[in-house]
Amino acid sequence: MAASVTVQATLGFPEQVKDHYPAVIVVHTLAGYRDVNEGYVAAELRKVGFATLTYDSFAARGTTGVALQGSPGYLAIGVADAYAALRLLSREPRVDAKHIAIIGFSYGAEVAHLTAFEALRSALNPGPDQFAAHVAFYPSGTFGAVAEPGAYTGSPVLMLLGDKDDNLPPAKIESYLAYASAAGVPAPIQKVVYPGAYHAWTVPDLATARFYPDLVSIKKCPFFLLSPKRPALLIDGEAKPFDPSAFRACLAAAPGYSMGFDAAIRDKSIADTISFLQQNARR
Repeated sequence: MAASVTVQATLGFPEQVKDHYPAVIVVHTLAGYRDVNEGYVAAELRKVGFATLTYDSFAARGTTGVALQGSPGYLAIGVADAYAALRLLSREPRVDAKHIAIIGFSYGAEVAHLTAFEALRSALNPGPDQFAAHVAFYPSGTFGAVAEPGAYTGSPVLMLLGDKDDNLPPAKIESYLAYASAAGVPAPIQKVVYPGAYHAWTVPDLATARFYPDLVSIKKCPFFLLSPKRPALLIDGEAKPFDPSAFRACLAAAPGYSMGFDAAIRDKSIADTISFLQQNARR
């Protein structure tokens, strides 16, 4: 039996007093929770009426994202923590349990997308509760879902992408969306592509865009498609049997990616997120 982990979290509320608030769980990057990134965006969400919950999955386990990257369970802990956070907020009297959304950045963006998969939701959060909406800021594009009915919970997903993101070129997402549509079960994903945006455009201390060769990148890997039946790889628009050796090879083929802050794109992406959440995660 796995040992339990206590994750310290901060629950913040808007200044405007109300009986109930819609809420947003904010999941951090590879660097863990930081006030200048996740804290900044959470504060912007509170200004427009959302309660926010922030935490650090890595610090709670005495490790870092850099140490864990590429390892088995790397994203699993994030998904488990996100659903634990959903259960916590659902019991909070001041939170509207039917209007809890999740947003995430890079690592957290993958978590935000994965929590929209029905197979994971039903396994980790039995019962009817689910996230009302999901927002993924510059995800890495590791996992998708095998295109079959009921693969997603049905809650809408917003993916925010940069056209200079060499960790997840927008064309890779487009190929995944085309695959799902061709199978007759379109993924509930909206995407926005920001011209000139690098990976991590919301992080202000990455002031000068540059390449980070030691980071694990899956840019040369196909989507790893999850399914209750069997996993697969998205190759040439089709779900093919999963080959562990091929996946390891593509990981080794092109390590590293570029990151760079852009204040204007940060502001635009936050505004797009607020608009999306106001439509899908509040009364």
